[in-house]
Amino acid sequence: MVLKVTLLSYTPDPERVAAAAARQCYSKFSATKAYRDLSPEDISRLLKKIISSGHLSVLEHASFTFSIDGISRACSHQLVRHRIASYSQQSQRYVRLEEIEFVVPESVSKDDEARRVFVEGLERCRSAYKFLLERGIPAEDARYVLPQASPTKIVVTMNARSLLNFFELRCCLSAQWEIRALAEEMLSLVKGVAPTIFGCAGPFCVTRKTCPEKKYDCPKWVELYKSGTASSGNGGAYANQ
Repeated sequence: MVLKVTLLSYTPDPERVAAAAARQCYSKFSATKAYRDLSPEDISRLLKKIISSGHLSVLEHASFTFSIDGISRACSHQLVRHRIASYSQQSQRYVRLEEIEFVVPESVSKDDEARRVFVEGLERCRSAYKFLLERGIPAEDARYVLPQASPTKIVVTMNARSLLNFFELRCCLSAQWEIRALAEEMLSLVKGVAPTIFGCAGPFCVTRKTCPEKKYDCPKWVELYKSGTASSGNGGAYANQ
């Protein structure tokens, strides 16, 4: 099962919208004028200022909609915990899944014996599901035998502020591997359409120069701060040792 993420839609000119909203807060003129008159340089400068100052509410005016295919139910259960978002997920109640290509973790795939046992378990679930359907059991009840490795499709809409928080949490190397891969793909897509907003997005060690997990032996932390440039919290003290 291969992860596929598509940026279906997004607020037209999202950075101009966010910048116009920001300018409205401090100007007697309407956001309409700001939207029309701001130059690309003005937009970039204004957005960098509000992001660095933490005034992120204006970023909520820009939203992004993704189509996500090939993630497991284990991953989607993590994804929907991010509540400032809208979700439309493929229903196991109405969609019959007789032919299922399960998601297999790499840690299992590279261990021949583990993979054999894992696949055997999945095949038993698949066979039980098909048997129940053939016996006339409704799909909404037959789905109870399906495992967390079952694939799903989901449409997700988040505003830019929620996405920044999502990337801080889920691009971290401590995040579970599947949702981290999803977050990294989503970040790559939005950088292409809103490079100023998302240019410095990523895990906490990138955005805030600290590690809430306190894992200062993390490869990412070492890569970023091995020269002793971390500037905040315990992480800064560690990096300067």
